[in-house]
Amino acid sequence: AADLSRKELDDLTGLVGRYGAKGLAWIKVLESEWQSPLTKFLSEGEREALRGRTGAGPGDVIFMLADDADIVNEGLANLRLEMGRRLGLVKDGLHAFAWVVDFPLVEWDEEGQRWDALHHPFTAPQAADIAMLESDPATVRARAYDTICNGFELGSGSIRIHERDLQLKVFELLGVGSEEAQQRFGHMLNAFEYGAPPHGGFAFGIDRVAMLLAGTENIREVIAFPKTMSASDPMTGAPMPIALEQLDELHLQVQEAATPAAQ
Repeated sequence: AADLSRKELDDLTGLVGRYGAKGLAWIKVLESEWQSPLTKFLSEGEREALRGRTGAGPGDVIFMLADDADIVNEGLANLRLEMGRRLGLVKDGLHAFAWVVDFPLVEWDEEGQRWDALHHPFTAPQAADIAMLESDPATVRARAYDTICNGFELGSGSIRIHERDLQLKVFELLGVGSEEAQQRFGHMLNAFEYGAPPHGGFAFGIDRVAMLLAGTENIREVIAFPKTMSASDPMTGAPMPIALEQLDELHLQVQEAATPAAQ
């Protein structure tokens, strides 16, 4: 893709910008030179290292992002898919499946200054990583899994925690103390005392599967009752006025929102 124009490179910079990236670094690898605003900052040793890491040869382009891991991963992942389409590397009619495993159990919430569950707070950690829940939570892997096809997530699931002590330890990591845990999740914690078996689940997104089978990338094409941007339903006309008899039947009363003056 070394023949990409500057406009096309700018368009790709805009693409990764939609995922939070502040810019896109690029290097065109030509027969006799490297073309890039970055070349003056790279020593010959660093160029050789880049060649080795990327396998880039004459006619190729190297793209790079520098940011938080989440932004880099999402930006480069979508850039890769876009380049696959532009260069005709995606075969029509091909369904390429993959499982994604070894997700982190938790992620750090910078704003709240605490750990959050990446999947949900009942996801079991990998047995080999349980010892690191207190000392190094970021390295603990979850027993969670996704399946993807052609870059689209089709479904996800996890193996659940089924032991009271382990669940309390994960709750504590997430900032939920034992008293609060008993108040909110006592029914589940008490059930674990009776020997709940290991259990898990997996849920498919049927609309997403139908979208791929229909050969479209717009999920609205296969949803039975798609909503507009204003959340209205063109087929049923919802939201729409409700008859007084219906409200009476449900013991509901409509109240007008108070105006700022009235407040």
